[in-house]
Amino acid sequence: MTNSTKVMIVLCILCLAIVSGGLAAGEQRYIVKFKPGAGAKGAAQLSAIGARQQLELHEYDAAAFTIPSNALKGLQHNPNIEYIEPDAKRYLLSQTIPYGIPMVQADQLSDSAAGNMTVCIIDSGYQRSHEDLPGSGTVNGASDDGGAGDWFVDEVHHGTHVAGTIAALNNSVGVLGITPNDKLNLFIVKVFDASGWAYSSSLVAALGVCEDNGANVINMSLGGSFKSRTEERAFTAAHERGVLSIAAAGNDGNTRHSYPASYRDVISVAAVDENKQHASFSQRTSQVELAAPGVHVLSPVPMETGLATTTLVAGAEYSAIGMGGSPLGTESGVLIDCGLGDSQCNDAAGAVCLIQRGGNIAFSDKVLACEDGGGIAAIIYNNVSGSLSGTLGEVVTHIPSVGVSKADGEVMLGLLGSSATVSLLASNYAYFDGTSMATPHVAGVAALVWSHHLACTNTDIRDALRASAEDLGVTGRDDYYGYGLVQAREASLYLGTDCGASAGGGGADGGGNDKPEKPCRGRNCP
Repeated sequence: MTNSTKVMIVLCILCLAIVSGGLAAGEQRYIVKFKPGAGAKGAAQLSAIGARQQLELHEYDAAAFTIPSNALKGLQHNPNIEYIEPDAKRYLLSQTIPYGIPMVQADQLSDSAAGNMTVCIIDSGYQRSHEDLPGSGTVNGASDDGGAGDWFVDEVHHGTHVAGTIAALNNSVGVLGITPNDKLNLFIVKVFDASGWAYSSSLVAALGVCEDNGANVINMSLGGSFKSRTEERAFTAAHERGVLSIAAAGNDGNTRHSYPASYRDVISVAAVDENKQHASFSQRTSQVELAAPGVHVLSPVPMETGLATTTLVAGAEYSAIGMGGSPLGTESGVLIDCGLGDSQCNDAAGAVCLIQRGGNIAFSDKVLACEDGGGIAAIIYNNVSGSLSGTLGEVVTHIPSVGVSKADGEVMLGLLGSSATVSLLASNYAYFDGTSMATPHVAGVAALVWSHHLACTNTDIRDALRASAEDLGVTGRDDYYGYGLVQAREASLYLGTDCGASAGGGGADGGGNDKPEKPCRGRNCP
C-alpha cells in the first residue's frame, strides 16, 4: 500500500464521518424545548442518559441534541422539558427529475429544435402563470364553444399536470419536462370545465382548432366507452393531413375499448409504473400501441392546489401520499398502534395513530376514530404491496392523514413509542396516476423525436415509435404494453437520415434532416 493510498483511505473515512452527521447507531437528532429557567438542569439530565448537545438555541430556551432511541420515551414526563420534536432536515430547494423522463430517454435527446413543433393539448386548461411552465412566448390557446371558460384557467388541474410532463421548464424549481428549454410550441384547447366531462362533438371541434393552429402532435388524456363515427372520421382526416394523434387507453383496468384511443388513426397509450410493470388500472385492448409512465407521476398543478407531504418516524422519512380531502397541517407526537382503526384508538391523546388498511372500515372512519380518541394525525398503511393512495370522500376530518406502503407500515410497527411527524402543506405540484399521465410522455417524445427529423411524416414517426419501443411483457406486441415502452433516443436512431427506410421502415421522400418548407396544416389548406 502506497502512502498516497493510505491518505485516500483516511480522507474517505473522514468523509463518511461528515456525511453521517455525527449520529451514532440508535441515535436521532431532536430539538428539546426546556421550561423557563430549567435549561441547565434539563441539559445535565440529558447528558446523564447519553444525549449529546449539538447546538444551543439560548434565546428560545432550547437546544438540539442527539438522543439514544431507547432513552427517548423516558423523557416524555421530565419536569424540566416542555416538549421534544424531531430536528427536521432542510434541503437546498432544487429541481426534481420525475422518473418518467429518463425512463423514456427524453434526457438523451436535445430539444434544441423543438421550436419547429407544436403540440396541441385538448384538456381542462392550463395555468399560464405557473412558476414552472412556459408562458405567453411559446404557449397559446382557445376554449371550445361549449362554455368551458378561459383556456388559461384550469379548475380540474388535469390539463396543467399533463402540460407539465411535456414542457416543465429547466429552472431551479419544480420538475423537468420532456422538452424543458421553452422551445416547444404548446397550443391549449380547453374542453373541460369544473365538471370534468365534455361531448364528442366538442372533441371534434377542438381537433379542428388544433389543426388550424399548426399542431403536429395532439395530446388527448381523455376518453369514453362509446364510439362516434363523426369523431372517427375526423381523426382519420387529421391523420391524412399529417397530424399525429395520441390518446389515453383508459383507466378501468379491463379489456373494453376507449375512444378516441381505439380508433385506427390514434395512438393508444397504456400506463406502467417506475418498475416498468403494467398499471392495474390501465386498460388492455387490441388497440394499445405504446406504454409510458403513468403511476405516481409528479408534475405541476395550478399554484397552491397541490399537496407536499412529509412523514417522519424516529427521525427517518417515509414516502407517503396525503389522503384526498385531508386538512393541511403539521403535527408531531408519539406513534401508537391503532390496529384497524376501531377500539384501539380510544386512548390516542396527543398521539400519531398508525392504522392498518382493511376490516371493512372506510379510511374516513379510521381517521375519525383516531381523532375521536384524541389523536393529532393518522398514518394508514396498506394491507397489500404498494403505496396507498386513498380518499376521505365527503367526510370532514380535522387532523392531517396520509397513506404509506405495507412495508413501511410494518417497519413503523417496530418503532411504536417513537416521535412521529405528519405534515401536509399546499404545493404547486402533485402526484397523479392514470393513462392520462402516460399519454403526454408519448406525445412529448413524439414531438421531440420529430423535431430532429422534420422531413419525416406522421406515419414515419409512428412507425419509429413502435419499432424502437422497449419490449415489455410477452415477446412482441401484446394488449398490456402494446409494442412496449416508448424510447426517444432509440426512435431517433431508427429514423436515421432516411426516416427509417434503411431500418426497414417506410421512409419518406427526400429523407435527410434538412428542414423542408413548413407545410400548411389547417383544414383550409389546398
